[in-house]
Amino acid sequence: MSVKMIIASLLVFSILLPFGIYLFGKKKEGSFKAALGFNVLFFFGTMLIADILLFSGKVSAEEIEGAAEAAAASVEGWRYIAAALSTGLSCVGAGIAVASAASAALGALSEDSSIMGKALIFVALAESIALYGLLISFSILG
Repeated sequence: MSVKMIIASLLVFSILLPFGIYLFGKKKEGSFKAALGFNVLFFFGTMLIADILLFSGKVSAEEIEGAAEAAAASVEGWRYIAAALSTGLSCVGAGIAVASAASAALGALSEDSSIMGKALIFVALAESIALYGLLISFSILG
């Protein structure tokens, strides 16, 4: 069995094991958080092991000639990953912020409808987090 097959099976196992424990185990308070914690631990542990096993190689003198092109391609890939992370994580943060701000704004509007402008400002401020992440990703790619 190749290293890639072992790593793929470890990755699938690291994702399915915590959810299997959560689904078939006793339901008690905090079991979802424990399953999620185990899932994150196993997933990133598997990714770390995969990184060590798959990307540890030896460099010879013949490969140094093409190293400049490989380094340029690697930098280009990291730029795309950084842009995707800045946009994705800022959108997740904006979603969490809008969820709490909008529910509080709706509750406040049900009591006093004259504060609609202030409530919309707080929701818009929370939504601007996603736009800031998008601007950062444009500056990374530009």
